[in-house]
Amino acid sequence: MLKTMKNALAVKEIRNKILFTLGVLIVFRLGTYITVPGINAQALSSVASSGLISILNTFSGGGLTNYSILAMGVSPYITAQIVVQLLQMDIVPRFVEWSKQGEVGRRKLNQVTRYLTIVLAFVQSIGITAGFNALSSLNLVTNPGIKTYISIGIILTGGTMFTTWLGDMITERGLGNGISMIIMAGILARIPTGIYQIYTEQFGSASQIWQPILYVVILILVILIIVTFVTYVQQANYKIPIQYTRRLAGASESSYLPLKVNVAGVIPVIFASSFIATPQTILLAFTANHSEDTWYQVMTNIFSTSTVAGMTLYTVLIVLFTFFYAFVQVNPEKLSENLQKQGSYIPSVWPGLETQKYVSRLLIRLSSVGSLFLGLVSLIPLVASAVWGLDESIGLGGTSLLIVVGVTLETMRQLEGMMMKREYVGFIRE
Repeated sequence: MLKTMKNALAVKEIRNKILFTLGVLIVFRLGTYITVPGINAQALSSVASSGLISILNTFSGGGLTNYSILAMGVSPYITAQIVVQLLQMDIVPRFVEWSKQGEVGRRKLNQVTRYLTIVLAFVQSIGITAGFNALSSLNLVTNPGIKTYISIGIILTGGTMFTTWLGDMITERGLGNGISMIIMAGILARIPTGIYQIYTEQFGSASQIWQPILYVVILILVILIIVTFVTYVQQANYKIPIQYTRRLAGASESSYLPLKVNVAGVIPVIFASSFIATPQTILLAFTANHSEDTWYQVMTNIFSTSTVAGMTLYTVLIVLFTFFYAFVQVNPEKLSENLQKQGSYIPSVWPGLETQKYVSRLLIRLSSVGSLFLGLVSLIPLVASAVWGLDESIGLGGTSLLIVVGVTLETMRQLEGMMMKREYVGFIRE
C-alpha cells in the first residue's frame, strides 16, 4: 500500500486527484464544527453514546455531536438510494425502463434520488430535532417553535445536499467513491475520541499501570487479527473460466471472469446502518407523549442495536442487502448477454438462459458466504458491548472497521488502476 501511494504521488495527475480529495475532506471536516443557529449543542453530551447518535455520527463524521450544519450527513441520501434501487425491482415500470437506458437512465434515477433525499432529509432533520428537544433532560432548541424547526430543517437539509455534492466532486475529480470516502473520513476522525473514551471507562480509576498497557496490547492484537481477516475475505474471489469461439486481442485459453466472494462489498453494512437509523429518528418524535406506551417500547426495543431483537434485525438486514446488492452489482442477464456479444462462453454451460441461471446460482452461494462474513464482523462488537457493558458506540466498531477496510482497499485499487492506465497510454503513444 505504501509503495502504491509513493508511486501515485510521483505522478502529477494522480497527485492532484489525491490533493483535491484531501481538500474536499478538510472542507467537510470543518463543516462538522459549525453549529446550527438556535441550538444548544452541549445538550447532547449526556446522550452522545446512544445507538441513534452513534449511527448518525458514523454518516456525519461526528457532526451530530456538535449538531452542526452537516449533522445529518449522507444518511438521507443512502436511504433514498435504497428506496430507488428497490423500486427498480419490477415495482415502478418507469424506473425499470430507466435502469436499462444506460447513462441517460442513470442520470434520471440520480435526479429522482436527489429529490427524495431532500424530502427525507427535511423530515428526518425536523423529527430528530423535535425528538431530542422533547426529552425531559435536554433543552436542545433554545427557542422552540414551528418557524424554528422549519429553519433548522432547511439548514440541515442544505447540509445534507452539500455533503452529497462534496461526495460527487470526489467521485468525479478525486479518487472516486466519494460518499464512502466521506463516511470513512468521519470514522477515522472519531478514532482518537473513541480510544480516550475506552480508556477512561475501563481504567479511569486503575491503580496499576500494567493493566491499561496489557489491555491496549491485547486490543491492538485483536484489531490486527480482525483487519487481516476482513482484508483476506474482501480480496478473495472466485474465478469463472471463460472460453472464446474466436480469437480476440488479449484473450488466451486461460482467461477467466473473477467474482468476489463478498460481491456487495461494504455497501450492505452502510445500507443496514442507515435503514435501522430511520425508524429510530421517527420514534424520537413520539418520545414526549408516548414513551410509556407498549407499542413505543416494543418498537424502540426492535430498532435498538443494544438489544437482542435489534442485533438480530441489524444482522438480517445486512444479509438481505448483501444478496440484493450482489445482483445489482453483477446482473446475470446482462453478464450473459455481454459474454455472447464477445463470442465467449463458460465451459460446460450453454450460452444465454443457462449461463444466466449458472451465474445466479453462483452469486447466491458467494453471497451466502459474504453475508455471513459481514454479519459476523458487525455482530461480534455489538455482542461484546452488551456483555461487558461497554459504551454503545463502541459496539458499532465492527461496522466502522468494515467500512474503513473496504473503502481503503477500493481506493488502492483505484490508484493501481490509474497507474496501469497511465502505463498503457504511455505505451500506445510511444
